[in-house]
Amino acid sequence: MKPRHLVMGAALVLAAGLVLFGDTAPEAGLAEPVERVATPAAPRTPTSSARDGTDIAIARLIPRETLIGASGDRFGEGENSLFARHDWTPPPPPPSNQPAVAAPPPLPPSAPPLPFTYLGKSLQEGVWQIYLARGERTYLVHDGDTIDGTYRVDAIRPPVLNLTYLPLEQSQQLNIGVFD
Repeated sequence: MKPRHLVMGAALVLAAGLVLFGDTAPEAGLAEPVERVATPAAPRTPTSSARDGTDIAIARLIPRETLIGASGDRFGEGENSLFARHDWTPPPPPPSNQPAVAAPPPLPPSAPPLPFTYLGKSLQEGVWQIYLARGERTYLVHDGDTIDGTYRVDAIRPPVLNLTYLPLEQSQQLNIGVFD
């Protein structure tokens, strides 16, 4: 065994002896409170005044009825009831002398984004043909064609295809790649 084990064993035996044979009789006298008097010679610091107890004040108790209401009123609708409704939303701002600002006019309608996907192009006898897809349907278009009564092909000039959205007469462009 090491010396530290011997020291710890001796301390354990000593502690067990104190538990078994120590003085277990309770105090017969009643402890009285001690009146503390501040000494004028000692400098007053926040820590010393807290230790002296001279600056400590105990507030007067507030009756329960004042805090939570009468026992029958506690769960009711009274102002001091436990479950009274409280509104935490801030009050509305006071009305100002400035005139109300009118909402801006709505934006003019605009054409939706082009629903077509470019698939390819070909040049047959000097005339461009463009292959477009919309969903599962495929279109072969030339200059001046109308697609589903909604779009008109205005010009095919690689790298762009010019279309007009007919309900609003707005022109749109689709990138079809450079001239091959």
